[in-house]
Amino acid sequence: MKSLIIGVVILAAAAFAVLPYDRAGFGLGWGDDVLAFLRGGLPVIAALVGLIAVFIGIADMKDRAEAKREARASEEPAEKAPD
Repeated sequence: MKSLIIGVVILAAAAFAVLPYDRAGFGLGWGDDVLAFLRGGLPVIAALVGLIAVFIGIADMKDRAEAKREARASEEPAEKAPD
């Protein structure tokens, strides 16, 4: 419950910071700075997310290949030791 309240307070503070003072009558007017930051940071974030997705895809392909190998090994009859 405490984290929910803190989250709402932080969201309200962020909204207050972005609101333009001349239109709303209050706020810090950081909206243009936030948009500039997003324009500059979004390609970098997208590249990092894409790189992580590629690594996850490679790991998934390796896991599937290992599962197929194990399934084939379990289907083969077990070799019996000579009596």
